Amino acid sequence: LEDLDDSTKLNWEMIKKLTVCGVAFLNDAYDMFAINIVAMILGFVYYHDAEGADQNTVPKKWDTLIKIAVQIGCLLGQLVLGRLGDKVGRTTIYSASLMIAIITTIASAFSSSMVKGFNVFIVLFIWRVLLGFGIGGDYPLTATIVSEYASPKNRGKLMSAVFACQGFGNVLAPIVGIIVTACFRSSIDNDVRNLDYVWRIIIGLGCIPGVATLYWRLTMEDSKRFQLESAKAAAANADEDMQREKLLAKQHFAEDNAQEDGLLESPNTVLNVALADDKPRRAKTFGQYFSEWRHLKVLLGTSIAWFALDVAFYGINLNSAVVIDAIGFAGDLYQDKPSHFIIRNCLGNIIINILGSVPGYWITVFTIERLGRKTIQLMGFAMLTILYIVLGFA
Repeated sequence: LEDLDDSTKLNWEMIKKLTVCGVAFLNDAYDMFAINIVAMILGFVYYHDAEGADQNTVPKKWDTLIKIAVQIGCLLGQLVLGRLGDKVGRTTIYSASLMIAIITTIASAFSSSMVKGFNVFIVLFIWRVLLGFGIGGDYPLTATIVSEYASPKNRGKLMSAVFACQGFGNVLAPIVGIIVTACFRSSIDNDVRNLDYVWRIIIGLGCIPGVATLYWRLTMEDSKRFQLESAKAAAANADEDMQREKLLAKQHFAEDNAQEDGLLESPNTVLNVALADDKPRRAKTFGQYFSEWRHLKVLLGTSIAWFALDVAFYGINLNSAVVIDAIGFAGDLYQDKPSHFIIRNCLGNIIINILGSVPGYWITVFTIERLGRKTIQLMGFAMLTILYIVLGFA
């Protein structure tokens, strides 16, 4: 593995794989955060004739339901597809997760009130949970694939660059929202129900980056590092299977002798215990590795930090349209033309990301190897703490 690290150099094949992984994060971010704009549009489509403060606004229960759907699917997808990536192969499951995302994105765009009791929000929720399942496979597999292809010298930079593409996805969603709304502007101002086409197109266009890179994913090979580890694991499993067969043969021989001697019980209880204690090699290795505190604390530290970040990150980004409306940047929800309000809201989303997350991503890309992972994370959390306190009490 050390020789493999030394021989790993940036070449066209690696650039192609990094591009596929970067587009994956861009696509995932678009699919996740486009719902922020779509939820606002759904308010105009389905509640334009409501009265008072409920006009042009999706009720909180439906708004929350369609916004958390992808996150629910992501949790399941990360656990299931991430595990299958170890057992079946990275690129095989990586391709499968993309195909799930493409199919469910298209299906989401055609969501409608199918039967009584299943309104458009419930159907959209179901499809977006399944979309999240596919995206959930992308998250661990993209990070793992990049880390396995990169050498230790540039691993931090390359992984950060791939994650930084998420910022472009955050910007792309409101840009598409502005373009599509502008194309339908006159018809929207004449009849607000024409926005029904707009939100469907915004969601449906989310499958384009995935379709564009599907062939590359299908033809990707697992990294040499993964192939080497899989070969070692296969050899070890074959050796364990051979030992197991020997134990079984000894047990059968002992049982036969016991029956001939008229014994009621087999004398080979030790063999039975050995067979009962036989566990999959990966599970045993995982348990042994993380039974040591020096390894476990790294896992807990990174996972808890990521969890704490995501609570705030998704909470803000999935509701940025609400924040922009609250500060009055988008205009008047009840008096302005719907097309004007939507375009202004999308513009606010673009400004927030262009001035905030996108520069933050790329500053990290170019400084991570010099400042270090821990230093950048401590700086980021310190600034986030200050900013969230300001936001909370503003």
